[in-house]
Amino acid sequence: MQRVRQKNTSCESALRRELHARGLRYRIQVPLLKKPRRVADVVFSRPHIAVFVDGCFWHGCPLHASWPKQNAKFWRAKILANRKRDADTDERLRAEGWKVVRVWAHEPPNVAANRIVEVMELCRAKEIR
Repeated sequence: MQRVRQKNTSCESALRRELHARGLRYRIQVPLLKKPRRVADVVFSRPHIAVFVDGCFWHGCPLHASWPKQNAKFWRAKILANRKRDADTDERLRAEGWKVVRVWAHEPPNVAANRIVEVMELCRAKEIR
């Protein structure tokens, strides 16, 4: 468990490289909520967009989640608690005016970046009006 990276994972890095190649600038590992403390993986401060890169195992991906047979009760509770925490985080951030984008670790970086750019364009379109 201690060896599992919580930040700067390969999928996060690939997404950040893709965003940077598109000319987008962002901040990383930004605490957005104080209590309970919640940290976004990628943040676009001005349009208030928070991006979270979720691992398939830890966040219960509908396509790739696997339920361990060893200590199954513990892991099921852990993963379900993670999902509940994610939903709570999304709700709290949206209440504060943030747009939340959740990206699965298995998503190709260019596809995930396209989704993020779409959200940014929607935010810009609303600002213009």
